[in-house]
Amino acid sequence: MHTRIIQNGRLIEAARATAKAISPATLYGHGIFTTIAVYQGRPFLWDLHWERIRTHSERVQIDIRGLIEDEVYRSLLNLIQANKVVNGRARITVLARKVTGAWNLKGLSSEGADFLIMTGDARTIAEEGLALTISPFRFNTLSPLTGIKSVNYLEHILAWEEARERDFDEALVFNERGEIVSGTRSNVFWVKEGQIHTPVLSTGALAGTTRSKTLELAAQLSIPHIEGVYDMSDLGEADEIFLTSAGFGITHVHTFDFRRYALMAGSVVVRLREAFHQCTLQVAKR
Repeated sequence: MHTRIIQNGRLIEAARATAKAISPATLYGHGIFTTIAVYQGRPFLWDLHWERIRTHSERVQIDIRGLIEDEVYRSLLNLIQANKVVNGRARITVLARKVTGAWNLKGLSSEGADFLIMTGDARTIAEEGLALTISPFRFNTLSPLTGIKSVNYLEHILAWEEARERDFDEALVFNERGEIVSGTRSNVFWVKEGQIHTPVLSTGALAGTTRSKTLELAAQLSIPHIEGVYDMSDLGEADEIFLTSAGFGITHVHTFDFRRYALMAGSVVVRLREAFHQCTLQVAKR
């Protein structure tokens, strides 16, 4: 994380940021966020990220009527410039102000939302790719937070840390029905006989912005792709596996379930990565 942040439109030193000790965020984790890739000093896939902020805030009942898209975007650009980010990441967090529930203390609640923007360096990914394992934890598709990029993110972090303790880079998570969902912090794709497969959103998978771009690129490259419901046996027959996220971009998996996957010239993953890279070089300026 870089030293300066945006708090409610103001550029400040991160160490000087303040927040209420009693708030919906501290009491319940009532907030949403999105992580944005930054290429050439510009936010990538901004329109998709703003749409996520808008729809996810609505779903968890955060009042963002006071947040104006152009103002938030300008704040993001100001922070990218202030922290001298060329290629990296940015995170926009939106926190509810209105306290509800058992701890609705009189006089402490207010309308609207607070927003924070921070930036960080790009993730360092080994040239050989990522090592993937299976998480012992499960996603619950019946949760009201399914498909939401909520700041109530501890389940994901604990699942990722458990994988890291076993020297893996990411972990594949299944839902309560035994269906493949995603990585702890990424969407998962695999290739079988030239066709791309990825879990449908009804499994609990997040509608990732990089996931959406990957499917768009596959269509442009005339690569057949299916969003479906899969179990472990489907992935075990894959010719290639790759993960997508704002941090990973499109990154192949070199090891999964004691099997190694070589990245071959002209493979589906190589073609998608090159197409994605070309998109990052052409980030439209607003």
